[in-house]
Amino acid sequence: MELWYTLVDLLPFEWAQPGQMYFMKHALLAVLVITPLFGILSTMVVHSRMSFFSDALGHSAFTGMAIGALWGFHEPTWAAVVFAILFALLFNLVKRRSALASDTVIGVFSSTAVALGIFLSTLGGRSFTRFNSLLIGDILSVEPEKIGVLALILALVAGLWAVSFDQLMLSAVHPALADSRGIRVFWQETVFSMAIAVVVTLSMTWVGLLVINSLLVLPAAAARNLARNMWQYHFFSLLGALLAGIAGLMTSYYVGGSAGAAITLYLALWFAVTFLVRKR
Repeated sequence: MELWYTLVDLLPFEWAQPGQMYFMKHALLAVLVITPLFGILSTMVVHSRMSFFSDALGHSAFTGMAIGALWGFHEPTWAAVVFAILFALLFNLVKRRSALASDTVIGVFSSTAVALGIFLSTLGGRSFTRFNSLLIGDILSVEPEKIGVLALILALVAGLWAVSFDQLMLSAVHPALADSRGIRVFWQETVFSMAIAVVVTLSMTWVGLLVINSLLVLPAAAARNLARNMWQYHFFSLLGALLAGIAGLMTSYYVGGSAGAAITLYLALWFAVTFLVRKR
């Protein structure tokens, strides 16, 4: 972190001065790690028509937090990570073995997860208000350890993209054809789902459960308005997520308000701009 502090000290902001406001420096690093992850994963979410899958994962992560708190875990976030991964694995298994459409399976899992989370969090007459912070998030509370975990996930996802990009795209576009070519579609989807599960769970407390799904949809949705090939599609998605993340954090700091909501609004603006210029 010392190298990061040294680099941030060069920025022309009052919060970037040496020896102060470390929470803002941590938040900026978190944005620089999270937004590329959202930008990359967003392309697969939109391409695979699984826009509501991340929303269902957010509900499962909330349930995991409730389980962790009920069992007295000092850090319930890790219980939420484990529960979200199990949720993603079970979802892929049911979708694979069932004739139901993906949106139907997502609806079943999402409604079950949120009902279970609410039941456990209010069990014994407990108050739900202690989980209110998960709804809007607080990126200024980010911890360096979790940033390190997300940075590792970013490296793994980037490596996965570099090694099996063609297989991932073919699996998303035409699973049957991918199966006939010897591609293990189930495991491709499972690894992809697990990556989303971990990212959504760890970042939920920073950007908020209410807007987490939009961060996995808007970058790629805007990129599709501009891109003429797959390289541009991924580049515009990553660029839009990164710029919106930085702008949202700065806006949240200087005018107040939720950083997650500000980032989402900038992404919505980015989508509107790309929609208006798409024909040109």
